[in-house]
Amino acid sequence: MKAPVDQPAETPSEMEVLIVPHAGDGKRVDKFISANASDDISRARVQALVRKGLVTINGVVPRGTSTKISAGDVIRFAMPPAEEAIPQPEDIPLDILHEDADLIVVNKPAGMVVHPAPGNWSGTLVNALLFHCKGSLSGIGGVKRPGIVHRLDKDTSGVMVVAKSYRAHLDLQEQFADHGRTGPLERSYWALCWGAPPRMKGRVENYLGRHPTKRLQRAVVSEDGPDAKIAVTHYEVLQRYEDDKSPGDALVSLIECRLETGRTHQIRVHMTHIGNPLLGDQEYGKQFANRGVRLPQQAAALFEDFKRQALHARTLGFKHPSSGEAVSFSADPPKDMTDLIAALGASD
Repeated sequence: MKAPVDQPAETPSEMEVLIVPHAGDGKRVDKFISANASDDISRARVQALVRKGLVTINGVVPRGTSTKISAGDVIRFAMPPAEEAIPQPEDIPLDILHEDADLIVVNKPAGMVVHPAPGNWSGTLVNALLFHCKGSLSGIGGVKRPGIVHRLDKDTSGVMVVAKSYRAHLDLQEQFADHGRTGPLERSYWALCWGAPPRMKGRVENYLGRHPTKRLQRAVVSEDGPDAKIAVTHYEVLQRYEDDKSPGDALVSLIECRLETGRTHQIRVHMTHIGNPLLGDQEYGKQFANRGVRLPQQAAALFEDFKRQALHARTLGFKHPSSGEAVSFSADPPKDMTDLIAALGASD
């Protein structure tokens, strides 16, 4: 390896942090980054970043793209700034759960995109944060996604943390990359799913990657797939709502999911994989939508207008970057989901 290099200054480049698990011991750095980066990135693209000195392993630039990594290594890599239009501040109301000099915790509404992307260049959480923080986010984590260290799908509501300083951004990135293995990171979600999982408590573990034919979807794939990433979800059934037409069988269940990893669409894919897709999920559970007619009358009417997956990020816990204390923030599901839960419960 080359000599250590200074950490990048606050620039428009997007910095990402990966911590190598035991399963990554001995792998090539380019292959590992390509398989584990939060966004899709080819090995050729990773190799170009290595050659430009935009990848470090424990603060050291690797000698080449085939450099082997070890468990526990901290890999940082910088993506060049996106060339699309820089997002503009917009006066959009935010449900703020906590804010200090280092970070802001918000309860994201369903229907809001986290950061600008094709088809959603305005009205995003980033646009709202840029207005609220009045320029203090500039350059933190990249011009397109300032301060963003994790994401929720557009139609998933719930708790998110956003960094307001460069130091907090790196610290939180490392915590999310570690997936709570050595720290207090905790992510729990509430979801309504069709039927009931096979056990009241369970664990789903497999590899997720791009769907072979549907470009915007993820799927369970083989371990040796080109973009396969290990994904682990723990679930617990909180409430079962019986099927009036089949007494003793659950038509819908309220479940809590706790993430051990954080892959794109992880909960939605995992619950579909075990036969219990989420209510309202137009991508992974569309074939179950006709079950809505079997819901109790009030719940059926609410479900008819429920145009998103019934998924809410209820609790987020992490180590505060400045104090080092474990902090936790929670938010109840929004009205559309609580009304549906209440209507299901009223029929029990």
